[in-house]
Amino acid sequence: MKDEILDLVFKDPLPTIAEIEAKYPPRQLPEGAIVTRVGPSPTGLLHIGTLNAALIPYSLARACGGVFFLRIEDTDQKRQVAEATDVILKAFKDYDICPDEGPQADGTQKGAYGPYIQSQRKDIYQAYAKELLRQDKAYLCFCSEESLAQAHETQVKAKIRPGYYGPFARCRTLSEDAVLQNLKDGKPFIVRFKSPGHYTQKIIIHDLVRGKRELPQNDLDVPILKSDGLPTYHFAHLIDDHLMGTTHVMRGEEWLSSLPLHLQMFEAMGWQAPNYIHFSHILKLDEQTGNKRKISKRYDPEACVNFYDEQGYPKTAVIEYLLTLANSNFEDWRRANPDASYKEFKLSIQKLNSSGALFDLAKLNSICREHIGKMTAEEIYDATWAWAKTYRPDFATKLEQNKAYMIDILNIERLGAKKVRKDLIKWSDVETETAFFFDDSFQPADPYAALAPMPAETVKAIVTDFAALYDAQDDKDTWFAKIKQVAEKNGFCADMKAYKANPTAFKGSVADVAKVLRVFITGKEQSPDLHAVMRVLGQQATLKRLSV
Repeated sequence: MKDEILDLVFKDPLPTIAEIEAKYPPRQLPEGAIVTRVGPSPTGLLHIGTLNAALIPYSLARACGGVFFLRIEDTDQKRQVAEATDVILKAFKDYDICPDEGPQADGTQKGAYGPYIQSQRKDIYQAYAKELLRQDKAYLCFCSEESLAQAHETQVKAKIRPGYYGPFARCRTLSEDAVLQNLKDGKPFIVRFKSPGHYTQKIIIHDLVRGKRELPQNDLDVPILKSDGLPTYHFAHLIDDHLMGTTHVMRGEEWLSSLPLHLQMFEAMGWQAPNYIHFSHILKLDEQTGNKRKISKRYDPEACVNFYDEQGYPKTAVIEYLLTLANSNFEDWRRANPDASYKEFKLSIQKLNSSGALFDLAKLNSICREHIGKMTAEEIYDATWAWAKTYRPDFATKLEQNKAYMIDILNIERLGAKKVRKDLIKWSDVETETAFFFDDSFQPADPYAALAPMPAETVKAIVTDFAALYDAQDDKDTWFAKIKQVAEKNGFCADMKAYKANPTAFKGSVADVAKVLRVFITGKEQSPDLHAVMRVLGQQATLKRLSV
């Protein structure tokens, strides 16, 4: 009768277990090499945590000459979003996370252990589910959503542990006659794993980061095949990691409580389980409660990778920031190796963060400043233009039309400077920080309001006197000498030491005179080196802005 049941459940021919196992032979690896993976679901915008979950196994596999592969876990068809797989592939490419195997942007798949898209492996999952049913390690469940909801309500009211187990596992004890009749009647069903566990007993689990943990055995009869014939995560990842030769499963800490179930299922299949690493979530400090919580795409724009893309954060800097969250020694390594590629850093399993890392935008910004500060003006121009083509096409056109001028601007306090400017955090800043160099985006301040309480007559005298002396060909010493000359003529102290010794004897210092000029030239009270700014603007534009 069991064969009749199986024929009704699996109507299409399935590969045999022997055929499947032969197709996926054990990998031949160098000593010490690991095989690991990332398995994102194509459910929309990519979470920064998913990027982190790819970076860690990728870095560890690369460090030991191992294999890192991408597997698209799309068995939850209801949550799947069109083109989300393309989003994942593009993000990994953009952030230079390069799987050795997996789906490719052109629609092909690379590697001998595919398909690497779970929905394309349906026959494989069904073949193993059929074998579990044959061995009485799984069973068909015909419970409706309504009956499951009622059982859950009963458990809640009685204040007992929820789930499908013990007396609540109603279909576990169905006779073969009852199962066969239900199938003939066309009742919808799922396949459940028949757990041999007892919740009152404990299991010792081993996590390579968190160490030994004692957890209750699993006794839940979890679904392994859904009504659409596709597997649940519990079943699919188990089979795929076995067939694909995964040695190290790295995933979020929310799966730690499921490890007893997964180890139980590996044992039921007769397979050796891989090593497990459950890394911590990226956390956010909730401003309303003051508590830490998991960073969320629903509430936090910085939880989505596209936030960093749209703002123009340098991708290498974002990766470096994630490495500071992953390994506590990355920052020390960076200080000791300021000019090395982050790829030279050896990520360590032993130093993976076992507690939630708090997302710190200020720290990311600081890393970005350092990163851009090491770039040439040409490199900044190219990166900004590439970003602007997608997110600010009007600005991209402006960049194209003024390339040489823009590179001159970006070279201010950069080319040969003793102290390189670090005012740029992201590519979008280039547009805002250079706007005053262009007449169409220059926003002049009301200089008299900005410079109050300095009398308007004094402001006009400073500007007029300097304009009469200004020559764009002056070197910085000559230029500054003229500012001092204007300062002395108008009652300001040209010597800062003398001014500090007796400030009441003067209207102000030479710095106040320079501030007047800066406000007229840039519309701001702070700017990059003023001499360089005037030189780049040129004689005509500078004098135009100094007119009163």
